[in-house]
Amino acid sequence: MIKFRAWDKKTKEYFHISELWNSGTNPECFNFDGWTDNFGNKGRLKDIVIEQFTGLTDVYGEEIYEGDIVHGYDQKPDRDDGYIGSSVTDVVNFKHGAFWIGDSWYKVMVMTPPIVEVIGNIHENPELLEADK
Repeated sequence: MIKFRAWDKKTKEYFHISELWNSGTNPECFNFDGWTDNFGNKGRLKDIVIEQFTGLTDVYGEEIYEGDIVHGYDQKPDRDDGYIGSSVTDVVNFKHGAFWIGDSWYKVMVMTPPIVEVIGNIHENPELLEADK
């Protein structure tokens, strides 16, 4: 299923993307310079970031979107022998025709780690990336 979410840089919150076409705005003559939502708030497209659903869910069933910060690992880290395996914590991006954890070709594809957990998103939790570096 193709789904999107939108982050408003001005209000610093997510909103349902259908709000871009609500409030009497005719989709056939949508003004690509801005919109008015159901509450009369005006917005501009330069102030939003549209993020696509990857089609995947994490280990807890939460949907994974572009912009999410995920922790991916190859096995549960609480094994008796103390081995935690390989892991990566980074942002989900769409690059090179696929969703990736990280921003480069050399990072891991979202589908590669058998265990993926959404731990935040780039807009509300950027400190999660700093802690990992």
